[in-house]
Amino acid sequence: MKVIEVQEFGSPEVMELVERQIPVAGDGEVVVRVEAIGVNPVETYIRQGTYPVLPSLPYTPGGNVAGVVHACGPAEEGLSVGDRVYSTATISGAYGEYTLCSVSQLFFLPEKLSFSQGAALGVPAATAWRALFMRGGGEEGETLLIHGASGSVGQAATQLAKSRGMTVVGTAGSAEGCELVRGLGADFVYNHNEKNYEEKIQKAAAGTIDLILEMLANINLERDLELLAPRGRVVIIGSRGRIEIDPRVTMGKETDIRGFSLVSATSEEIRQIHTGLRKAIEDGSLIPTVSREMPLAKAAEAHTLVMKDGNCGKIVLLPGPT
Repeated sequence: MKVIEVQEFGSPEVMELVERQIPVAGDGEVVVRVEAIGVNPVETYIRQGTYPVLPSLPYTPGGNVAGVVHACGPAEEGLSVGDRVYSTATISGAYGEYTLCSVSQLFFLPEKLSFSQGAALGVPAATAWRALFMRGGGEEGETLLIHGASGSVGQAATQLAKSRGMTVVGTAGSAEGCELVRGLGADFVYNHNEKNYEEKIQKAAAGTIDLILEMLANINLERDLELLAPRGRVVIIGSRGRIEIDPRVTMGKETDIRGFSLVSATSEEIRQIHTGLRKAIEDGSLIPTVSREMPLAKAAEAHTLVMKDGNCGKIVLLPGPT
């Protein structure tokens, strides 16, 4: 099988397309024939060697695939060959034509979604669900601000929040992104690349925002704290550097800053997340958007693109002929 392999940490070019043997499933394991691979920003940090926890070299990047069960280990009864599945993680890495997963890392992929859409569930949609409802405590009637609402996490959060009866304020980095977020049901949308967009939010919603999902805390956190309503919460999903804030800003309104990491979710939380996502998919309130499909051989280009603004959805790698 063809697989992307990293021999040393570094730039996107360290990812090489190589030939390896199809893995063999052991007890509690499943081999998946991969149809689509979700590309996530965290995979670029790991490839660079800057992530706090790093795999042993060499390794195959990624954890999110959608595909078909190819083989099951001995005594496996929960899944069958031919089942459509998506993964929350993998054992052997996602960037390849086949991947090895534990049974606990796989969930059934509803027929109404394509494989490429399924590749957006394991991290982006799960991140949105956990950040919004578990870490953020989002409830019906509250007002939510999503910085970066046009990205794959932001889109899922917008749809899930609207289905829960929340008012959604979203930001995006382009006219196209703003239009997309409006189409998903956001009540107010602002272009965060326009001058003084923060003042527009301040004027329209300051003091009424109960929850903020923050994708770029090193840029936005200080202003987020000013926008929050009393006892409001900021959930930090992403940050690319340090920021200095005045802790006193949190005191008068008793606001919270809450960290987030999907890998910290318990097994019970993972079960609850994906049960909730499946219901949202089946009732039509969650439809993942795929912005670009690329061949597996272009993994390096995908890693460059995923870190840029304006993707407006999931970047997906497709195994097979290149």
